[in-house]
Amino acid sequence: MKIRVGNGFDVHKLSKGTEIILCGVVIPHDKKLLGHSDADVAMHALTDAILGALCEGDIGVHFPPTEPNWKGVSSKIFLKKATSLLVKNRYSIVNLDITIICESPMIKKYSLEMRKNIAFLTNIAINQVSIKGTTTEHLG
Repeated sequence: MKIRVGNGFDVHKLSKGTEIILCGVVIPHDKKLLGHSDADVAMHALTDAILGALCEGDIGVHFPPTEPNWKGVSSKIFLKKATSLLVKNRYSIVNLDITIICESPMIKKYSLEMRKNIAFLTNIAINQVSIKGTTTEHLG
């Protein structure tokens, strides 16, 4: 049995806005994340983790931000592609553990919906998905 582990990390700048998208959940907020796609940093990090475990590069290799066809698209597309590569290579997900680092919004309020989204998109059970939030204690 081959076991592979991937790690992903992503950050995006904040700007004035009305909502933030995390793990596919639209969260009302006074800011938004800037990015070429929908800027869902959690889903980007997860996609990178899966691609990394498969030694398939990163999200930018598969979905270059220089290509206009990825402008404003849902990051669900990225995660579905990474998951399809996983299946194609005969691997399966045992569990996913996602930590979202932000001062706001409070992740706990949205974590169940986020877990449902990620479980559905990766075709695993919700009890295989953990989502946690933490802050940087206002470091910046």
